[in-house]
Amino acid sequence: MTVPRPEFATDTGVVARLRAAFHSGKTRPLAWRRAQLEGLRRMLIEQEKPILEALHADLRKHPTEGWTTEIASVKDEIRVALKSLTRWTAPRKVRTAMLAMPGKSWLMPEPLGVVLNIAAWNYPIQEGLTPMASALAAGNCVVLKPSEMAPATARVLQELLPAYVDPECVAVYQGGPAETGALLEERFDHILYTGNGHVGRIVATAAARHLTPVTLELGGKSPAIIDQSTNLDLTARRIAWGKWQNAGQICISPDYVLVHDSIKDAFIAALKREITAMYGADPRASDSYGRIVNTRHFDRLAGYLDEATILHGGDSDRDDLYLAPTIVTDAADTSRLMTEEIFGPILPVRGWTSRDEVIGHVTSRDKPLALYLFSNDTGFTDQMLGAISAGQVCVNDVLMFMVCPNLPFGGVGASGSGSYSGKAGFDTFTHWKPVLKRSWMFDFAARYAPFTPKKERLLRKLRR
Repeated sequence: MTVPRPEFATDTGVVARLRAAFHSGKTRPLAWRRAQLEGLRRMLIEQEKPILEALHADLRKHPTEGWTTEIASVKDEIRVALKSLTRWTAPRKVRTAMLAMPGKSWLMPEPLGVVLNIAAWNYPIQEGLTPMASALAAGNCVVLKPSEMAPATARVLQELLPAYVDPECVAVYQGGPAETGALLEERFDHILYTGNGHVGRIVATAAARHLTPVTLELGGKSPAIIDQSTNLDLTARRIAWGKWQNAGQICISPDYVLVHDSIKDAFIAALKREITAMYGADPRASDSYGRIVNTRHFDRLAGYLDEATILHGGDSDRDDLYLAPTIVTDAADTSRLMTEEIFGPILPVRGWTSRDEVIGHVTSRDKPLALYLFSNDTGFTDQMLGAISAGQVCVNDVLMFMVCPNLPFGGVGASGSGSYSGKAGFDTFTHWKPVLKRSWMFDFAARYAPFTPKKERLLRKLRR
């Protein structure tokens, strides 16, 4: 199905209009913030059908997958925000230094202003609306830039949002690279970008011109490390589920597997069984299996297949944007399969014999967005957790930290900076303004000139 792209926006005056609305003060009351969150939740409930249809049109997502990974995910974020908003927005008392007594100190939360969210195409509802919910909970205005590569979902967001949230404070800005570049010329108070490192550098450079803080979620090569003590069948099932949903187009998908040599063959056999159990003998005929987003990404992925030995899958159809769930081995360290984020349904598997070998392999590369450990050996998992830095970690499963809004989500190093989700999302779009209030009752004369040895002794005593 070919979906017409939304009309590209060219009016960056939208930023000025939202800034005027923010400065009017209308976004600060908790009642306004709750109304926006309730509106988003109503939209997800009342407009579920067109949203799921758009996800299917863009990515061939099954309605169950679309609801679970996109709609339900955003609703969970909204539920937590609504439940916690009063507590999140309460001033935080902090200890007052002796020299400032009598007085009291606190941190006062205030919204940043106008926030830009540049969302990715692979989870266009989740990545478009989860940060929006956090920014609205914090009292900001929001410009959402959906990906032009998911045009059906972009159009649905553009058409539906104005009926459910305040159109003076929330705007959808459509466009491709040129329009996004024009938008980045504007001054924002925070920018959140989800995508690849190349564009992330462009966004960060543009933001630096205005000294705008950025949150970057950039992906990377997320390893799944399996030792010989694991529950083999359940490990294969969970990795197959996490790797091949959305046809592998997930920033936190297991990008490659490091499995102990003693169980490598058994693991590959179990993985093959799980692929067949989930998608049948012919995954192309399964309505539970998605498609590659466009021909450019299809060609990129198809080119990877020449770099390794195919153990399972490998068949494809460019016209249908279909690439089967594929397991490969013997990929060289210097191959694109082992140096670039795959972001598709190809899973390299390689064996290991020593823990130092595993740690050296992972730590010699950029820090991953996610790390997956499968083991019944606490000593093994503790060693890996201590030695390998990653944006987030899941032990004995994959992706499931995404259903826990109380866990921050974000990268480290080349896989990103900053975080969002739950309280972390609220804090990302909030300035915690330090406030000290002094009493008139006492004034410490020793701090004033002219200085004397006695004053210095008193000051030193109080500042020890």
